[in-house]
Amino acid sequence: MSTAYVQQLEKMLRAHSDQENARKMEAYMKNQFPFLGIRNPQRTELTKQFTKAHGLPKGEEAVQAAQALWQLPEREFAYTAILMLMQVRKTAEAAHIDTLETYIVTKSWWDTVDTIADHLIGYHLQRYPELIPDYVEKWLISGNMWLQRTAILFQLKYKKKTDTAQLFAVISRLADSKEFFIRKAIGWALREYAKTDAEAVGAFVAQTELSPLSVREALKHI
Repeated sequence: MSTAYVQQLEKMLRAHSDQENARKMEAYMKNQFPFLGIRNPQRTELTKQFTKAHGLPKGEEAVQAAQALWQLPEREFAYTAILMLMQVRKTAEAAHIDTLETYIVTKSWWDTVDTIADHLIGYHLQRYPELIPDYVEKWLISGNMWLQRTAILFQLKYKKKTDTAQLFAVISRLADSKEFFIRKAIGWALREYAKTDAEAVGAFVAQTELSPLSVREALKHI
């Protein structure tokens, strides 16, 4: 199913390409990737129509479809691949974390990394919390900025289930990073957790040497 399915989906999306939009979208993404020029609301609606007519692959077929889509050059196919991976997140086995990790380090930019870190890896690690210590440590020492960003952001939607000690420990270890995307992620994660425990975030920021960007983002709503 997956090969013919992906070919049909690719053909449908390419039929709605818009070069003027594509140039603007490419510029917004710092010309990291080519685009078809299909904006998110339209792409979402087109994909919804397609899946209504053709169904959604499940299990291993969804994983294969995601891989085939990811290999296509235009960025909209990566976004659609993430949709396919969402179809298996409730039933994926623990080892699926390795598959998700490959998407973090391939064609990496914030637009895919953040969605994968939050909606896929974050969800997966809630199902398999025993994976957290080893994988978070692996990401922290990897030297890969996007894996490190994932270590910061995977708990983004955990709210009261957040392992606060671990969140603060991860941030402390990356606090001296000069990378914009790490500093921004630190602020974002703290700002999000402040919605659950503003006092804890305020105290942590007060006693931790963070970049001005991280502090500003963390305390934005406190």
